[in-house]
Amino acid sequence: MLSNRVYKRAKILATIGPATPDYESVLALIKAGVNGCRLNFSHGTYEEREQQITWIRQASKECGKPVAIVQDLCGPKIRLGGLGETKEVPVARGRELRLTFGAEYDGGDVIPVQYDLSSKVKMGERLYIFDGKIRTTVTGLEPNTVVVRVENDGVLMPRKGINLPDTDFAGDILTDKDRQDIEWGAARDIDYVAISFVQRASDIEVSRRLLREKGSSAKLISKIETVAAISDENLEGIVRASDGVMVARGDMAVEASFEVVPVVQRHILEFAHKYSRLCIVATQMLISMVDNPTPTRPEVSDIANAVIAGADCLMLSEETANGHYPLEAVQTMKRIIMYTQEHVAVRPLPYHEHDTTPEDAICAASVSLAHQIGAKAIICETKTGATALSIAAHRPGMPIMSVTSDPRVAQQLCLLYANKSFLVTDGEPSGLHVARVLRNQNFFDAGSLVVIVSGRQPGMAGSTDTIRVRVLE
Repeated sequence: MLSNRVYKRAKILATIGPATPDYESVLALIKAGVNGCRLNFSHGTYEEREQQITWIRQASKECGKPVAIVQDLCGPKIRLGGLGETKEVPVARGRELRLTFGAEYDGGDVIPVQYDLSSKVKMGERLYIFDGKIRTTVTGLEPNTVVVRVENDGVLMPRKGINLPDTDFAGDILTDKDRQDIEWGAARDIDYVAISFVQRASDIEVSRRLLREKGSSAKLISKIETVAAISDENLEGIVRASDGVMVARGDMAVEASFEVVPVVQRHILEFAHKYSRLCIVATQMLISMVDNPTPTRPEVSDIANAVIAGADCLMLSEETANGHYPLEAVQTMKRIIMYTQEHVAVRPLPYHEHDTTPEDAICAASVSLAHQIGAKAIICETKTGATALSIAAHRPGMPIMSVTSDPRVAQQLCLLYANKSFLVTDGEPSGLHVARVLRNQNFFDAGSLVVIVSGRQPGMAGSTDTIRVRVLE
């Protein structure tokens, strides 16, 4: 079942795209250490996504390990329209532009946009274009048109993104395209749906109802990237309402300013640990490897610091979707993760007694016990994955081996800190049986201790009540 004695605690989520155009390239990424594959629904067709899902599941089967699939929705990502034959439009500070929905560019001050902003923005709000390279302020509102004043010199280019850091979308963060994509994904083998530009916990509740209405068992990941989301009023509630959170550092840096990103990243990780939620750190982790075969030193430090802070998962975007070195990027990230975890301990987490349930207390006790006796692994029997999530929230220094009878749960847990999923479909899942199989495969030495967390009613959700210590002969 396992090919070596030591494997990475922080997992790798890789984006599938033009740089991985066939089954062999997807298989190579998974063999190199990818635990989950992200499908970016801002681009591509349903036919391409169907093929990619088939490749991922086939590669997962060939490698003998579950792999998670994340459907990343576009959200209200607003863009400029086309500019005709024009590739660049110079703009100067003080110039007035009219951003008009449905317009065609004629060389003047009317700039086409792909969304009617006039119904959302307010006077005086900031409006950033092209990843914040052009900063403007709203000075006028007309039907289908927003008038803005340019605050710095620069150029506009066709279909570049628009960020609205001050705009409240009032719960309307799922676009018609998102709803269509959710419906399509609900009928496919999707493990997670990532919601873009979340502003408050109620956005997640709306999205969850839609998923359940479509019959999906996928879990929800909130992408934290807006000013509203990172506010003291909303951040903790968003994390608690979600199944997982993604620190979407690219848009966060544009919307909230780059200097806040490291601090907010730490706050998100702390809340994720507190509520036993999956946490993914994303954006430009190895961006130099889009064009180069080796990383920069700051990128190496960025990955190592995320590992030390206890991130569940690190994400590669352009590096594997469009880069020239997708396989090398995965291999590099894995080497950094492995070296870091072997030489630096994750910072201990606070104990949140006021949030503790009996099941949480048992999971916390299992981690403490495992460290005290020098156990080689914590093995948990789990129906929904909740037990594994609770154990992982305490960031044990040994592997968590999750044994489940549900293929969806096995795949979802692939992105969890220190976790290795085992799918048992023949009879009730048995942690002790898995431990003995691994001992026979020499994953464990004779005399190794393991801690097994289970319930007296196997297969029943929420019944975790037992900790056992076993010596493997």
